[in-house]
Amino acid sequence: MRMVVLGCATLLAGCSVNIGNETPPPASAPRAAGVEAPQERLPTDVRRATIIVRDMEKSLRLYRDVIGLEVNYDTTVTTSGVALPAGEPGATARLVLLNANDPWVGWIGLMEWTSPPIPADDYPKRMGPGDVVLVLNTDDVEGRCAAAKDVPGVTFTAEPRLQVYPGRDGGAEIRVMGCNFFDPDGILIELNQILD
Repeated sequence: MRMVVLGCATLLAGCSVNIGNETPPPASAPRAAGVEAPQERLPTDVRRATIIVRDMEKSLRLYRDVIGLEVNYDTTVTTSGVALPAGEPGATARLVLLNANDPWVGWIGLMEWTSPPIPADDYPKRMGPGDVVLVLNTDDVEGRCAAAKDVPGVTFTAEPRLQVYPGRDGGAEIRVMGCNFFDPDGILIELNQILD
């Protein structure tokens, strides 16, 4: 069973909700060329994606040690099996939240059912409807892609290479160096570095 949970479930600690006109702290990452802040605040922020994992330590080796995200929350939770339809009611799971540069959005959650564990079949090596691609921008794509190869369970689909995309609204082309690989649970990651 493979599942990615977007957003937050209020029964899990470490999750907050932006209500009304509250403004989150400003993002520290620069905006992409041609992407302007909305004139009026939109009603929704994409806070995090939570990945249900087979082996927390293996996943942390990739997301924390190789990709460079920072652990900001690590706890054990009891799950209902209802709001988040995974595991058995009353089961326990380890929930780890990691952030990049922004303290408010763009987090990755990792969740491993520990008692009892969720049985896991092998995951597919091809993408299809309902699958997810995590696109992560980094400071050293070639070095981090090379390090990802040493993580057990990582399967590469593309080595680092230059990708060129048309610019927005007739602007300059967008040049990205990137690699692609499945993480130890079958989530496809595009790890890239914007060159311009």
